[in-house]
Amino acid sequence: MPPRTPLPPHRRLPLLVTADGELLDELLRLAAAGGTEVELAADPAAARARWAPAPLVLVGADQAQACLRARLPRRPRTVLVGRSGDLDPGTEIAELIGAEHVAALPAAEPWLVDRFGECSGDQSGGTARVVAVLGGRGGAGASVLAGGLAVTAARARLRTLLVDADPLGGGLDLVLGWEQLEGLRWPGLTDTDGRVDPPSLVRALPSRGDLVVLSWDRGDLQHLPAAAMAATVDAARRGRDVVVLDLPRYLDDAAVVALQAADRALLVVPAELRATAAAARVVAVVAPHCADLAVIVRGPAPGRLKASEVARALGLPLAGTLRPEPGLCRGLERGEAPAADGKGPLAALCQRILDGLTDVPARGAA
Repeated sequence: MPPRTPLPPHRRLPLLVTADGELLDELLRLAAAGGTEVELAADPAAARARWAPAPLVLVGADQAQACLRARLPRRPRTVLVGRSGDLDPGTEIAELIGAEHVAALPAAEPWLVDRFGECSGDQSGGTARVVAVLGGRGGAGASVLAGGLAVTAARARLRTLLVDADPLGGGLDLVLGWEQLEGLRWPGLTDTDGRVDPPSLVRALPSRGDLVVLSWDRGDLQHLPAAAMAATVDAARRGRDVVVLDLPRYLDDAAVVALQAADRALLVVPAELRATAAAARVVAVVAPHCADLAVIVRGPAPGRLKASEVARALGLPLAGTLRPEPGLCRGLERGEAPAADGKGPLAALCQRILDGLTDVPARGAA
């Protein structure tokens, strides 16, 4: 097969997971008939990084057991595919790996062409850039950075979604001072098991201007299904310019899905020895799920630990530093959103991060 033309950096392609050469040839033919290119993975290890972002995943019957053993997170739009004689007991294994459909060839060929065709149509809208933010330890300031990034993007007239994926956090609506705004919270989306219409999502969530927020309510803590996160991120990619994900340090299936969908992940670490040691444990868990992971070092440094020393100890590139900003803490207590006035160390850092993250032009800019 000739090498394919390099793709735009935002484009997401269907993922085929199979080592069966004959099955692969058949699926490539069907994808071509549907008007889309595809990504290929011979096994779950090769598929893991592209599992969540893909608009459609086809798991070959030869890799179904391997995917089950790999414990890949459940996600919408997953299909178990194979020849009629290879799929028994196809329905049972499909349920175990979270596949929504079983496609037996050759009977399912027209149906698969339609699915590939839908993905071809998705490419024009999936342009959002996704950045994930995590703390190297509790209280590191990840939620404040996430809020600052979202506010800064919205000030630049980029359509922005800020997602609170940490059920044990204090809530991003509090960080922004939005607790009283009406709108849908996570408990209203936990039954989502498929695609979410982007305009409907935006209309349902709390919003001001170009910034939309998906956070938690103050009710009983609920488990966040991976399928709900996958559907939400998929809708955000198709309907927003920038998506900011505030993730927990302890990754559940939903956080893994979000992290795998991120174009870049930022780990916020205070300039302290113990914080660096704690962050090293987080890096070990996070790094396998994100190809672009960098560190933000937050001051002050009581022991005069340098930001470059923290980055070197973690084995990560240094994406920036954040100087102390007493006025920021006072503003948060008064319900003022971080970086709202575009001034100060946090606002400057957020602007630099966004400049490096996205090439989406500000709407209305000359």
